[in-house]
Amino acid sequence: MHLVEFLHAPQYKIREIALENLVQFSPSGRNPALFKHNNCEPVKDLKSLCKEKDPVIVRNALTILANLCDDLEFRKLIVQDDDFVKYIIQQLVNLKNTNADLMCILLANLAKSDEILKVFDLQVDLGQTDREVFKSNHCMDCLMDLFVKGADRKLNKYATYDYLSYFFADISRFPRGREYFVTEQEYDHVVPIAKLLVFTEKYDSKTRREGAVYTIKNSLFDTNRHMELLEDERINILPYIIGPFAFAENKGLKDDEIFDLPEELQLLGPEKKTEPLKELLVAHLESVLLLCVTKEGREYLRKKSVYPLIRELHKVAEDEKVEELCDKVVQMLMRDEPAEDQAAKDEEEGSDDEKITEII
Repeated sequence: MHLVEFLHAPQYKIREIALENLVQFSPSGRNPALFKHNNCEPVKDLKSLCKEKDPVIVRNALTILANLCDDLEFRKLIVQDDDFVKYIIQQLVNLKNTNADLMCILLANLAKSDEILKVFDLQVDLGQTDREVFKSNHCMDCLMDLFVKGADRKLNKYATYDYLSYFFADISRFPRGREYFVTEQEYDHVVPIAKLLVFTEKYDSKTRREGAVYTIKNSLFDTNRHMELLEDERINILPYIIGPFAFAENKGLKDDEIFDLPEELQLLGPEKKTEPLKELLVAHLESVLLLCVTKEGREYLRKKSVYPLIRELHKVAEDEKVEELCDKVVQMLMRDEPAEDQAAKDEEEGSDDEKITEII
């Protein structure tokens, strides 16, 4: 008898022991074939075990499912189950859930599949849930509120919800995802991306910071919304894109260059940190390049002293990719603008050199 067959044994203790032994086989590359037994029946069993009352049982089942998501077949079996996806989000709005962060990891892994877009059509039952936290029963709104309001265990002492940032980054690869992040939501009259900006400088949480940075970058592929994101004071996206590579005390900048910076960056103190991770510096620079796609965007960046910040970053850059992107931004901002008809063509088509890949 296969070990996985004990996952649906009628005896609770047998199911518990089977789970404990199977966790070690679930990481990618270990033994995925074990879970494909009898037409992937173990996946069905694991989803059922996630609904048990024992938090240890739930934790082990969630761990295995999250690990199995590396396999496309398993991931599809999980994400295509509408009831299960809704159940996971329903459990997340329970602010006493001890396995909330594992559920966030599972959702983040499921977001590699385009079927995850169903979250925009799903609703949860808020019941007796704290209505000060959740003012909308739409799943996506609830996830956003958990991420923003639940940072640093402020909502749930067992959870940070940091891994929802990876969920947001992946879902923002899709047009419908981008549309959500750059559109004012009816339930709170806030543009969701504005809620994520502050986390671009949360240096005590790489996960939260990284996911927020990539979500912002992916959202900028909607070029028609650039000027709204830049000029609307309720959003004010630019300081959070260029701020992470600005230096303490505005090192290297002349007085007039400092004066033209966004107001938030004009009086940087000696404690100001710069983004320590090369890959996130790259993402911020790619966001700047995306903002350079339109003539209006380039003109706005010129007015806001973005070039001087890039100039100073280039001086100390030790990474080839960072140097390359600095050069591209400089070329975009310092070149003469083409004639109107050519400019329109460039903005519509884009050049191969300026193409940026969405985060997957």
